[in-house]
Amino acid sequence: MSGRARRLGVPIAAFVTLAALALLLPAFVSDFRAQQFAYVSIYLIALLGLNVLTGYTGQISLGHGAFMAIGGYTTAILMADHGVKDVWTIPVAALVAGLAGFLFGIPALRLSGLYLALATFAVAVALPGLIKRFAGFTGGGQGINLFGTDELTASLTPVTVLGQELSFNNWLYYLSTSIALVLYVVAWLLLRGRTGRALRSVRDSETAAVSFGVSLARYKTLAFGVSAAYAGVAGSLFAIATTFVNPDTFPIALSIFLLVGVVVGGLGSLVGMIAGAVFIHFMQTQWAQDAESVIPDWLPFLGDLDTDSPGAPALVFGGVLIALMFVLPDGVAGLLQRLWKAFARVRS
Repeated sequence: MSGRARRLGVPIAAFVTLAALALLLPAFVSDFRAQQFAYVSIYLIALLGLNVLTGYTGQISLGHGAFMAIGGYTTAILMADHGVKDVWTIPVAALVAGLAGFLFGIPALRLSGLYLALATFAVAVALPGLIKRFAGFTGGGQGINLFGTDELTASLTPVTVLGQELSFNNWLYYLSTSIALVLYVVAWLLLRGRTGRALRSVRDSETAAVSFGVSLARYKTLAFGVSAAYAGVAGSLFAIATTFVNPDTFPIALSIFLLVGVVVGGLGSLVGMIAGAVFIHFMQTQWAQDAESVIPDWLPFLGDLDTDSPGAPALVFGGVLIALMFVLPDGVAGLLQRLWKAFARVRS
């Protein structure tokens, strides 16, 4: 076997194994856990897209929650006002959000670094007000309710797929996980070839990239479009999962959490985004609230921490994030890479 085939065989075998385990997971977990892991898959899709933009192209975005909102509202409006089945709204949400990202990427060509980050953050800040401004179209502050509608699969009664009866949470898990696996492969194929090399060259040195014939305008706007399309898919699935959308469904903090997930997973790594998605979902919903049971009593300031008190989970979240940045400056992907190199040295 050639060296190239061996290098490709390991990640492909790992992906196939992971995909098989992911698709078998609902048989071993509760309905509630299936819902939680469905949200992990949704976040994974958003992180894959953001990593294309930030990790591979070097363009910092603090506004990807806005592109998720565009995807979520596209799905909600199509379902509630036009009677489109939830599954068929997902590619439309990707197209609308991707187009919005591409159009935003054109004026963003003149910005970089912190200026680009502030511009994207401004989009996330402004969008909730814009949603409320067009209440007749978006439902305003009251939002759009999707629960119980015929367009929402398995909303009230289970759905049968391949002879298997699925509840809403299990259906949601299979839908989001299947899409996440497909989009993972799409991102891997996109980034391992010429396009990926061009994006990385833009990140590493724009001057060198231009000297080698790389069009900054083409690849920067492409990265924005692809990244926003992924966020649109995630937002669409998020709207289906929550069965309701309003401006608070996609808060400003969501954009921050997405960037946190990319950094924790490891910039420029696709596999690390799995860890990033697990971190931002469970840290928000469970781990920060349960930290009281694992923090030793002898620790100063933290030993008497009551995670039921207001603000305590946010304190735990911030503390864990700071600790991770000290321990894993390259994210989980950096740790995995070091472990793999150590394993390879032992084998040789």
